[in-house]
Amino acid sequence: MTYFLSLGSNLGDKRRNLKRAIGHLKNASVRILRASSLYQTQPVGNADQPWFVNQAVEVETDRTPWALLALLQSIEKKMGRTKTIRNSPRLIDLDILLAADTIMDTPDLVIPHPRMTARNFVLVPLYEIAPDVLHPVLGKPAAALLAESCDRSGVHKIGRWSSRSRPSEPRQEIGSFSKTHSRNGGS
Repeated sequence: MTYFLSLGSNLGDKRRNLKRAIGHLKNASVRILRASSLYQTQPVGNADQPWFVNQAVEVETDRTPWALLALLQSIEKKMGRTKTIRNSPRLIDLDILLAADTIMDTPDLVIPHPRMTARNFVLVPLYEIAPDVLHPVLGKPAAALLAESCDRSGVHKIGRWSSRSRPSEPRQEIGSFSKTHSRNGGS
């Protein structure tokens, strides 16, 4: 099954944390199909914390959504994440955004991710790698979800991760998008 995941970190070496998480996925036989650029993103819900580095990845695995959730939680735990209050700083955060055309609504797992349409730190990286992927409940592609988003938090492209990436790479501002995808310089 094909999944879209959101990866985020705002503690420690954020880029390295995302790289390590992807390494753990690969070691668990999860095939990485596409990975977005890295984005520096403003915290949502609790602004009094460091900015995040976020990324979206498209993956393929034979795992069920429940089995993938268990794997993601085990990777978070292996990397040192401890569960605290919602929207608090975290070493690593791994979320299932979409699972093909699967729709699930249980107390422990909701697919599509219930807050993805209101978060540009999810929508901008997702749009980069899959602008036409459909939200199975809303029937809208990622491009339309981003165009309709009311989120105006800062989202800045900081480059692709590679062993040659340097923290001093020039930042390309993505900012807030209008309904026509033009950049309006938000941050």
